[in-house]
Amino acid sequence: MSRSSRATTVRKSPAERSAEIVDAAVALARREGLSAVKLRSVAAAAAVAPGLVAHYVPSMDALVATAFERITRAELEEVREIVLAASTPAGSLAELLATVFDGEREDVSLVWVEAWTLGRANEALAASVREVMDAWHATLSDIVAAGAESGDFRVTAPNEAAWHLLGLIDGLSAQTLVHWRPASRPAVLGELVERVLGARPGALATLTPD
Repeated sequence: MSRSSRATTVRKSPAERSAEIVDAAVALARREGLSAVKLRSVAAAAAVAPGLVAHYVPSMDALVATAFERITRAELEEVREIVLAASTPAGSLAELLATVFDGEREDVSLVWVEAWTLGRANEALAASVREVMDAWHATLSDIVAAGAESGDFRVTAPNEAAWHLLGLIDGLSAQTLVHWRPASRPAVLGELVERVLGARPGALATLTPD
């Protein structure tokens, strides 16, 4: 075999290799959940030896936390962009709820549910969960505060109202994983949100955006 016909091996930089491993972990978590992000499964997904994964990541706990944050931060940024396009606070909230419950986010819901469980034994993951939940709370709180100022909502403590909303969203998102009462979920959620925020009856019942 001539030298010109031999396959050329390209040595990747540490940054490139690390990025590939993280990307593989993220893709694996989206397909199968955070519990699938194990040393050998990530190595197989990245097409590298397990020892190389161990070399390029601080720990598997840290890799799980990174995968969680990448997935959930991307969802939040997508939701924020949609919310910013609405013309009123009520419209922003309707857009947010309609987007979160559009039936296309079971992979992210699974990541959240597993994160709450796995975070008990993985402090790096637990810290990431708290940070992303704080970011969601801040987004909701900003919408509620704007609605209180505009008169769309009748609330005196936007931060507390946002905390209640986040609990509703998280609980109902978890229920979607087993497809429990999917037909009634939008109407029930809209009515609950109206009560929490003192919104006009029917303003959010159908989760219809602007």
